[in-house]
Amino acid sequence: MYYFWASLILLAVVILANTFHMMREYERAVVFLLGKFYQVKGPGLIIVIPVIQQMVRVDLRTRVLDVPTQDVISRDNVSVKVNAVIYFRVVDAKQAIINVENFLEATSQLSQTTLRSILGQHELDEMLTARDHLNEAIQTILDEQTDTWGIKVSNVEIKHVDLDESMIRAIAKQAEAERERRAKVIHAIGELEASEKLLQAAKVLSQQQQALQLRYMQTLTEVAVDKNSTIIFPLPVDLIKPFFEKE
Repeated sequence: MYYFWASLILLAVVILANTFHMMREYERAVVFLLGKFYQVKGPGLIIVIPVIQQMVRVDLRTRVLDVPTQDVISRDNVSVKVNAVIYFRVVDAKQAIINVENFLEATSQLSQTTLRSILGQHELDEMLTARDHLNEAIQTILDEQTDTWGIKVSNVEIKHVDLDESMIRAIAKQAEAERERRAKVIHAIGELEASEKLLQAAKVLSQQQQALQLRYMQTLTEVAVDKNSTIIFPLPVDLIKPFFEKE
């Protein structure tokens, strides 16, 4: 008799444990009645009738999905290895359970194929310099395709774009050549500006005879200070011509 009552009490405890469930604020329970969808319950204390009702617990918090490294061939035929991270959450618990077998695995596989597809349409320079644009493009496509699963993809971040050693050396040479090109352009622009200023100065000096004479004298003074040896300069006729004209 003792064992009978003990078994009965144990059975009652098991039934109660499977009848009352506590759903946290970020959890929902998708309840099925005899195999058919019944309703979504929670948060708080919910009642699920054993045997005739079944419950699937769904977490609504944002999840972080690490996309494994993918081999991608860019539009300019460069082979790179790329990995990314996806932030998503379940917004419709019913669709996440009914419309897809395993929404986490499905989102992971879709993220990998979408990453390869989108990056394969762009050149290497865009992968390295326009990540924000690529992140947005991937996020938009994933969000649209997972909408029927009750999933919202909130953010996509490309973490690493890895190149082989030969490509790294080629990019370094390209960057060095670009720096040299810019230096030559800057030097040429400087020479052009200097020649223009010299031309303007020559025009001014040619129009003002006194200015030309003063410039000549200034040059003699500078040379005399810097040089200790005797230097003979030809005396321009134009320099003494004004004195003869006065006479």
